Amino acid sequence: MNRLAFIEAKVITVQQAAFMAEMHRLKNQRIVFTNGCFDLLHLGHITYLAQAASLGDKLFVAVNDDTSVRALEKGVNRPINPEVARAMVLASLGMVDHVIVFSENTPLNTILAIKPDLIIKGGDYDAEVSDPTDKRYIVGKKEAEAWGGIVQTIPLVEGYSTTGLLAKR
Repeated sequence: MNRLAFIEAKVITVQQAAFMAEMHRLKNQRIVFTNGCFDLLHLGHITYLAQAASLGDKLFVAVNDDTSVRALEKGVNRPINPEVARAMVLASLGMVDHVIVFSENTPLNTILAIKPDLIIKGGDYDAEVSDPTDKRYIVGKKEAEAWGGIVQTIPLVEGYSTTGLLAKR
């Protein structure tokens, strides 16, 4: 398989992700899940993804499709990169095992399909918040804890955010 085909093969559907998660579980591999827009990949993203990957055996990354990025009101011209490009860039990273593009407002359906052992979010979220209306709430927390999963955060790398980088232009 050539390298581009290898990268493309890491971008999978929710149904394929559910199947792959089951295959990994049969091998007693710990499944880590995270999600985001990942519009302009920067040092904060790389650090975050590397730390998330180090917490388990297989890292699944769900990336917002273009419509759901716009719904998040990140800015007038967001996303900068289309969903296919963002998914391929994430898939090219050795620490990322699977990439799923999702179209809902939240990744809950993807989380329910994969049933990860660990859900990871950045430090702008709070694993202790249990109120889903709180913007720091981690989607899938209640469900993951019900099947024995863990939800935790990783500190952000100060000075690195896509919104902040775009504001410097």
